[in-house]
Amino acid sequence: MTDPLDNPLDFGGKRILVIGGSSGIGNGIAHGFRGRGAAVTVTGTRPDFGDYLEAEDADFTGLDYRQLDLTDREAAAQLAADFGEIDVLVLCQGTVRYGKQEFTREGWDAVVDINLNSVMDAARAFHPALAEAKGAIIVVSSVAAFKSTLGTPAYAASKAGAASLTKTLGEAWARDGIRVNGIAPGLVPTKLTSVTTDHPERREASLKAIPLRRLGTPEDMAGAALFLASPLSAYITGQTLVVDGGLTLS
Repeated sequence: MTDPLDNPLDFGGKRILVIGGSSGIGNGIAHGFRGRGAAVTVTGTRPDFGDYLEAEDADFTGLDYRQLDLTDREAAAQLAADFGEIDVLVLCQGTVRYGKQEFTREGWDAVVDINLNSVMDAARAFHPALAEAKGAIIVVSSVAAFKSTLGTPAYAASKAGAASLTKTLGEAWARDGIRVNGIAPGLVPTKLTSVTTDHPERREASLKAIPLRRLGTPEDMAGAALFLASPLSAYITGQTLVVDGGLTLS
């Protein structure tokens, strides 16, 4: 019998679903698993992956694509019903509303629905298949879970909720053989962070606050995800790994 620790980052024969994997961090994580031999499906809100091809951070090479609109609270259950076997579920959906929109009821509800409610919807929907596979869930939150984000209260609160949910599901579902862990990315250039990363002055100010003196990349997040889904982390559950270049150390 082959020892899984002989090649712990080999995901050949494994099936991975990355919700929110159509661009940015999710897309990077998807390709991290694909590069290690996994069959990877990603979801996005648009009808076809071709609708994303003009985006600089979208690459669908070797990936299966499914449309998923998580504003429909039944959509995750419908996807799970016909998805079949799954070994790893990565929950990377996310949204933010700037310009003080999150202080309104509409803005608050829209952000919390995607960043927190849909995380539980998807985890619940895929629980039976993951229990069967003794699989793993990886919740992608944010360092915003652990600090104030002055203009985006719903974003911070929902990410804090996602990190807390990771702890609770990690404990509750350990008995089912499912490990639940999370990643809290720091500043990674994506469409959600372009308000900072696309503006030279804001970007430079942010870099000065990061001890490693660079922005994160989707590949950095993929490395953390591969670790958390692998036998290397077999005794870890309910934890959120901060991957921020040291941003939140002081």
